[in-house]
Amino acid sequence: MNDRRTQLGASFPESLFFVLVGATLGILSEPALAQAYPSRLVRIVVAFSPGGVPDILARVLARELQTRLGPPVVVDNRQGGGGLIGSDAVAKAPADGYTLLLGSTGPQAIAPALYAKFPYDPRKDLTPVSLVAKSGNVLLVNYALPAKNVKQLIALAKARPGAMNYASAGVGSSNHLSSAMLNQMAGINVGHVPYKGDAQALPDVAAGQIEMMFASVPLAMSFAKSGKVIMLAVTTPRRLKPLPEVPTIAESGLPNYDFSTWYGVFVTGGTDSAIVELLARETKRAFDIPEVKTQLIGLGVEAAPGSPAEFRKQVDDDLDKFAKAAKSMAISLE
Repeated sequence: MNDRRTQLGASFPESLFFVLVGATLGILSEPALAQAYPSRLVRIVVAFSPGGVPDILARVLARELQTRLGPPVVVDNRQGGGGLIGSDAVAKAPADGYTLLLGSTGPQAIAPALYAKFPYDPRKDLTPVSLVAKSGNVLLVNYALPAKNVKQLIALAKARPGAMNYASAGVGSSNHLSSAMLNQMAGINVGHVPYKGDAQALPDVAAGQIEMMFASVPLAMSFAKSGKVIMLAVTTPRRLKPLPEVPTIAESGLPNYDFSTWYGVFVTGGTDSAIVELLARETKRAFDIPEVKTQLIGLGVEAAPGSPAEFRKQVDDDLDKFAKAAKSMAISLE
């Protein structure tokens, strides 16, 4: 050590020497940590039941991560509480990168705006890794309703104030917020009939007991085949690849309407940045595979992997957006 300082020069400050040594060791430690990870089983928590879009996305990611990284990667379905049970489990897990969350707009951006007491801090206790895919809801109406586009639906609702209803998967669900936003922006008064889930609500729309509903793309496409419901518009700012013939609500008379749904990967807050970057790179590789992109379009979603910084901005922007929306629409949950 003394010889090294002598080579650097007698006037070289000792404190600066140790700062440089420490910085060099720090630079070397991150790649070393990333190379050592993962050395054991990795778990991807899905806060919803098997078979849905989040579950399918998680299984695609698990397959590709295991192929590229080596150790087993398993999917752990922890449904309940509108996605909060699984999300809370990851938020409280060790910050070592071995517990991931396949999250979505509902529990990660909408729910924090609705609950007065939330089980964890959504900005600190979960670290965004990468966006995976984007989609939106589809506005469905019963086929017998005399409204074949959004403008006609709004006119009909204004002519029948308080006489029409929309279904949702429950208070605070994405289709509840989609409908409440339509009510507010269009200046209409369509009543809310909450169900315990989409599977219970959609048959009543098809049967004509409820006039309208916002549904996920796969469910909307499935029910539209029966001819008993009509797809009027999508909630995203641009048309969706799986439904190129269905216009957006924005282009149908409400230019500022935008209610997009995203799915993405999170880790426990405080996880080392080298692990976060490694997972982001591997997630991007997994969802940039052409066959995977094609598979997702068939599910009604579009692959959209990106960087941790881009995904964090998306999450932060939506947390702010839905906090304002929930307040303006006076929607809250205990």
